[in-house]
Parts: sequence; C-alpha cells; structure tokens
Amino acid sequence: MKSKPSPAPTQTEAEEAVRTLLRWAGEDPTREGLLDTPSRVAKAYRDWFSGYAIDPAEYLGRTFEEVAGYDEMIVLRDIPFESFCEHHMAPIIGRAHVGYLPTDKVVGISKLARVVDAYARRFQVQEKMTAQIAHCIDLVLKPRGVGVVIDATHQCMTTRGVHKRGVSMITSQMLGSFREDARTRAEFLRFIDIDSGR
Repeated sequence: MKSKPSPAPTQTEAEEAVRTLLRWAGEDPTREGLLDTPSRVAKAYRDWFSGYAIDPAEYLGRTFEEVAGYDEMIVLRDIPFESFCEHHMAPIIGRAHVGYLPTDKVVGISKLARVVDAYARRFQVQEKMTAQIAHCIDLVLKPRGVGVVIDATHQCMTTRGVHKRGVSMITSQMLGSFREDARTRAEFLRFIDIDSGR
C-alpha cells in the first residue's frame, strides 16, 4: 500500500532551507545583500517549477478539424526552453523541435510550445523530457506519427565537473510513421535542419 505523500513545505520552511544552503556555502544569510534572497529564491522556484501544477495534455484538448483535408507534416521548430537537471539542480537550456502528421484534426501551434514548457518546468533529464513530450502529443492527438528533437546545454557539465563549454546534447523520440518510415523521418529532420547522416 502506497504511503500518503507528505504535505508540501510552507513558504517559511522553503526560505529556511535557502538560509541553510547559504550558511553551508560559507555565507551569512543575515548580511544586507542576502536578507531578501530566501524569499526571492522561493518565488523563483514557483516560476521555474510551475510545470508540476499543469497537465500538459489539457493544452492539446482544443483541436481544429476545418483544415481543408490538410494531412501533411506540421513542424514547430526552435522552441526555446529552460529546465533544471534533477541530479544537480543546474539549468538545462535549449531548443525543442516538434512535428506530427495529423489524422483528422490539428492543434494550435502555441499549444505545442506550451506542452514543451510544461514538461521543461520540472526537474528533468533530457531523455525523459523528450519522450514525455512525444508521448503526450501521440496520446491526445492520435496522429499518424510524432517526432521530437531536443538540443540543449547542461550547466551541470559546463559549470562544474568536467567543465566542458560549447557542448550540447541532442535527443530524439520518433513515434508512428516517424519511426517506421525513413522518408518521413528524413523529411522531419530536414525541416529542422538536422542532418540525419551525422
């Protein structure tokens, strides 16, 4: 039997946790420049991790069927996002490219960007985020195929550890015809300017 999740910490508890980290880093949380830092960090966390309060599938609920029989690929590329690595709580900054082959309905393109944001505004690993976006679109829109490619830099690698700057990571998730048909996949990669031969 699953135990009940513990209640969310209060704002006061969150701010005290920030003060603890400041002291652990060697700082004095009572000095003038840091007095308001705990409340600012708590407020920033509410924004950065607002995705936990969102069901991304709801963004795809409103669709349009009056598209004059359009059934070719739809691609939204270069969707900027910021996320945070769940291992080091360091920023992941990148761009997502999303494509799908509609059946009998399409969705407003801003909703695709909102789905990306909803998953990005959580603690993440890039591979999981890529799969989550693709499966959400596939589940709700039921298209003939979905493709998602994410290209991002990870500050946990550039600002600590191996300190390798200028390195980005690319992940992809192909479903349906994007996975089964090499021509469809190549068309999608061509649209987003990623050479499938690399």
